[in-house]
Amino acid sequence: MLNRAQIIGHLGRDPEVRYTQDGTPIANLAVATNETWKDASGAKQERTEWHRVVLFGKVAEIAREYLKKGGLAYLEGCLQTRKWAGEDGADRYTTEIVAERLRLLERRPEKPAGEPANGGPSTARAVSPGAELDDDIPF
Repeated sequence: MLNRAQIIGHLGRDPEVRYTQDGTPIANLAVATNETWKDASGAKQERTEWHRVVLFGKVAEIAREYLKKGGLAYLEGCLQTRKWAGEDGADRYTTEIVAERLRLLERRPEKPAGEPANGGPSTARAVSPGAELDDDIPF
């Protein structure tokens, strides 16, 4: 069986990062993908789909540091549905992508004056769980 999701989209907001009691970072993203087509009359149509994405560990830290609202990213992982009880006691469900891979698809944002710069632009860089990153290499 196969449970894989791959999306390329823009972030709808900055990553929301929290930490577990043992210090593991968890990042939540809202990612928009767009689909365009022409209908039977030839008029252009567009639909935006919003995806919930969760990242853990080093990948979550990288998302916190480098992804910003409007940024473009490739995310790959599996679909997972969670269930919880709402305030009214009714069951609630959400389906999200638990991403294991992140690829930044835009230039690294410019740092404000006074902050050290790591260098030039990036084309794209893949990050996987447990990946060792050399911070001296510019994105």
